[in-house]
Order: sequence, then structure tokens, then C-alpha cells
Amino acid sequence: MKIVVIGSVAAGTSVAAKARRNTEEAEIVVYDQGKDISYSVCGIPYHIGGEVEELSALTPRNAAWFKKRYNVSVFTEHKVTHIDQTNKQLEVTDLVSGEKKLENYDVLVFATGASPFTPPPFNQKEYDNVFQVRNIQDARDIGDYSTKQPKKALIIGAGFIGLEMTEQLVHKGLEVTIVQLEDQVMPPMDADMTFRVEEHMRAKGVNLILSDTVKTIEGETSVERVITTNGVTIEPDIVILSAGVRPNTELAKEMGVELGASRAIAVNKKMQTNLPDVYAVGDVAESFSVITGKPIYRPLGSTANKMGRIVGDVITGGDLEHRGVLGTGIFRIFDLHVGQTGLTEKEAKKEGYDVEILYNIKPDHAEYLGGKELTIKALADKETGRILGAQAIGQGGVDKRIDVIATAITFKAKSEDLFHLDLAYAPPFATTKDPILYTGMALDNALKRNPLLTPAELIRRQNSGEKLQIIDTRSKKDYDKSHVKGAIHVPLAELRERNVELDKYVATVTYCNKGVTGNASQNLLLNYGFEKVYNLSGGNKNYQSYLKMLKSKSK
Repeated sequence: MKIVVIGSVAAGTSVAAKARRNTEEAEIVVYDQGKDISYSVCGIPYHIGGEVEELSALTPRNAAWFKKRYNVSVFTEHKVTHIDQTNKQLEVTDLVSGEKKLENYDVLVFATGASPFTPPPFNQKEYDNVFQVRNIQDARDIGDYSTKQPKKALIIGAGFIGLEMTEQLVHKGLEVTIVQLEDQVMPPMDADMTFRVEEHMRAKGVNLILSDTVKTIEGETSVERVITTNGVTIEPDIVILSAGVRPNTELAKEMGVELGASRAIAVNKKMQTNLPDVYAVGDVAESFSVITGKPIYRPLGSTANKMGRIVGDVITGGDLEHRGVLGTGIFRIFDLHVGQTGLTEKEAKKEGYDVEILYNIKPDHAEYLGGKELTIKALADKETGRILGAQAIGQGGVDKRIDVIATAITFKAKSEDLFHLDLAYAPPFATTKDPILYTGMALDNALKRNPLLTPAELIRRQNSGEKLQIIDTRSKKDYDKSHVKGAIHVPLAELRERNVELDKYVATVTYCNKGVTGNASQNLLLNYGFEKVYNLSGGNKNYQSYLKMLKSKSK
């Protein structure tokens, strides 16, 4: 059997390595039009920023290493230009010599990855100070240009790469401006969570321009000035394009491979395409949601490695299958860590779920040992109690909380199951009631007895004219500083005696600073016979943040 893989980054090399581990009988050949193989795309921003000193650390293996270790022939700077599906034959061009050759195959694997999207008007001509961050050569080019000591950077796009590059360029002393088409950074997340990221970025000196695009570019060989659609003028020394990627499907489409709804290659659980003996893996391939089962496109290095291993196993007689993804991701922006898994609120509602939403604001570990505030937004399906997704922001502990919830969702856990997890505890690492346990407990309570109300829903109901009884249970000092519109002040310590002043038959909302005292007040009123009592999720802190977001987005 002759296996030919097109592409040699995370997915392609994983195919080759796993196939060789399973059999010594197959001939395995890999072609890549680039110079480098098996490199870490995700590490490039950290090399540019200086955290990773040597670029070679991101390229630990080369073609010679693969030949010696796995007896796999890797040809770099070789481009597959045509595929004859009927005769199972490839046309390959040596990009250095220009020579062409024909190569037969028994099994073909597309690992052609994805290419950065070049938004207009940058797609109209090339400039010597405009770069993208997709491969090792991009890192070399940016490094070479950095010797000119640019002072001002313009970043187009506020996804993973855009925000990671922002952090690294600020660390290098550059003044950074981001222009983002959408009205929030990280569009895959919910705006009420990413607003916290936006505030943090602005506090660090980043000039963040949302709901805008570059309309005009001035300069012949270099971008000297840009003018946005909204009339903002920016004069950058260097421009980084990070406006997303598009799967490299042209070659596959030419030979009749079908694309999915996301325009990536459609595959089944064994990563097979519609054509016999043709597979697709990594950023060129479509995945599917663990929760909904529907096709989704989430190009991440972790998924690419997994897909590659699966195909390497399948084509050599193994039984591995792809089980889908949750879209789990995490990034760091200065000293803030931001992670997500599963469905967001907007995605869950679009899928038709009736969701219970919890904002859990707790320290990531014991405060007396330096614990910092961690905000978790978690969703559960009201009908089944199943956890649907979570987003988390904090200065520590985000990764392990998101990973725990991702594991729970994968195994179809309900909110009550989170509370019963036996998680590791010691003061340097967690609180006695870990944020994960509290998330499960509070969501389960909300589903069974103690309903939650988000700031968005509270404001919507107030604006609709609904009569609500809103009780601020904090101190008078906190109440005077800021409070929910229409709230009356009744501290928890006085609520037992003063609840007779309230109407048991009017929908009531209790709240405190972050949620705990509000929940205690909610329980008290329910025990006194109040018909419908909600706890404002995340308390006044979350409510005031939401108001700031609304004000910011309305400008």
C-alpha cells in the first residue's frame, strides 16, 4: 500500500507517524509546498514577542528526522498541482527546480490546511510592511522587518491570533491599534464576557476600534496611512492581518471531493470523503459538534493532531473514529486568561435550547494565598439539566475549569454532576468549594428551586413594563455607590423582619455584590411563601458590567 499525504504540519505528519507505527509494510510519502514541516503555528506570536527566543524551538523536526525515525519520505517545496482520481495519480511540481513528476497512490490524505483571509482593500496589492501569521516563513519575515524598529502596529481582526499578537507587540513596546469588523473581540464568545476582555485591553493602552473596517490605504510600497469606514485615520509602521482563515480546498474540489456546510471538506467519523480511499484531516476538514451532532469548522492544532492520528489508524486497519469537538479554546491577553467550551448563550438559543444561565464570580484559589477573581458563565439545558457550555475569564485557574467542564460535557454530565466531582483541593490551587462545584450547585438549584435572572433578562422585563420587586440585600454603603435600577434597599440581616413590607405575589428579584447573599435572601423569601423569587446572576457586579457594555456598544 502506498499512502500519499498532501500537507506536513500537525495533521499530515500525525497521519504518517501513526500509520508507520501500525505497519512497516506501507510506503508513506508526504508533500508540502512550504519549507518547514511539523511546526507550531500557535507558538509564532510568542517567538515574535520574544518569549520563545529561538525560532527552531517551533520547528523541532525536519524531513531527515522523519525519514530516520519513521521511514517516511517528506518532500518540502513540492506542490501537488493535479490529481487523476481514476488512475490514482498525482502531478507534483518541484518548486525549486521546476521539474514535474507523476506519483501514484493507493490512499490519499488531504492535510492541506487553511490560508489566512486577506480582507479588502489589502487584497488589491502587496505592501512590504503587511504580514500574516500562519507559517514559519511569516515569522521569519516579521522578524526581519522588526529590525527597522517599528513603533506603531495595526492589527486587523480580534480573534485568537489578533489578540495574541496584540499582547506580544505591546510587550515589545509598540503602540497597538486593532480594527475589528464585529462589535466585539472574539466573536465566537458572548459579548457580555468579551467586554471584560475589551476593558482590560484598553486599560493596557490598546486602541480598540470595533464595528469598523479599513476602507482606504495610502502608500505605494508600504502602508503609510489607512482610513476606516467610519473615518478614523491610522498611521501604522507595521500591519498584521488576522481576519480568520479559509480551508485550502481548491485541489480537492477539482477532483470531485464534496465540501460541507462550512465550505471545508465534508468527512465522516473515519475522516473519509465522498471518494473512495480519499481522506481529509486538520484545518481543511470539517468537524461536528459533540452536543448537537451538526457540522462545524474549528481549525485548531489540537484537533488537527487528533484527526491525523485517527486517519493514520483507519487506513492501516484500525478502528479509531472522530468523536467531534466542543470548540474548546483558550488564550492569554496580558495577565488575563480567557477560555470557552461548548455552546455559547447565542449558539444555544439558536439551536432552540431553553437555557439556565449562571454567572459565577469566585476566587480561583484561596484569597489569603493570592487568589484572583474568576468569572465563569455556564449554561445548562432547562429540560434535561445537561451542561451545554461555559466561558471563563480570570488571572488564573481558567484552563483547568474549562477542561473539567469540557470533559463533563463530553460525557453528557448534568449540572448536578459537577457538584459531586471529587476535585483536587489545597489553598494554593482551589477553594474548598471549587468554582466548578459551585457552578454545578448553583445551576442545579436554579433548575430545581432557585431560578436565576441574567442582567439582560432583568432589563428586558423592566423595559416591557412588567412589575418587579427588586431587593438590594447589601450594605447601605454599597447600595449608595451603585445599584440596580428600581431596587429598594433591604439588607439580608433585616429581611426576616421586613419581608412583611413586600408583596408576596409580585415577581421578586434579590441580589448582592456577586450572588451568594442574593441566593440566601432568595431562599428566605421562598421559605416565607413568596411565589416567584429570582436571584440576579452574578449580582450587582455583573449587572454594572452589563450596563457598561450596553453603553459602550451604543456609542
